[in-house]
Amino acid sequence: MPTRPRLIRSIPFWGLVVVSVATIAGGWYITTDKLGSMTTTLTDGSATGVDVYVGQSIAQLGSILIGAGVIGVLLALGVAAVSTLRPHAPVEVVEPIDWNSEAETAAEEPQAAEAKTDAAPAEAAEPVDAEAEASVAAR
Repeated sequence: MPTRPRLIRSIPFWGLVVVSVATIAGGWYITTDKLGSMTTTLTDGSATGVDVYVGQSIAQLGSILIGAGVIGVLLALGVAAVSTLRPHAPVEVVEPIDWNSEAETAAEEPQAAEAKTDAAPAEAAEPVDAEAEASVAAR
């Protein structure tokens, strides 16, 4: 089964979103800047032919950039919607949980700990081999 990263980790998806938003912001800046300068020059009477005619073209470019950015954001939303339709691998349950056995095990653990502390430490210890201990010390 081929594994594809989730959409949240997809670099091309986030690249599309970032570039689209940046395009919208750039187009908005160009449009508002040029329309603002055209408005001030036209109202105070100092507008030249370059300000008026070139300003309109640059404002048109800004609106085209805004439109391209909106299309990019809509494409990103479409990709996100389509990615939810992709089938996911089913989750396998290894074994069902038996809640009763855990309660019994938790109740038995303190009794087992008490039984271990009652035993004499000398009886539980294994005899130490002198040769094995000497070889460990030599290392």
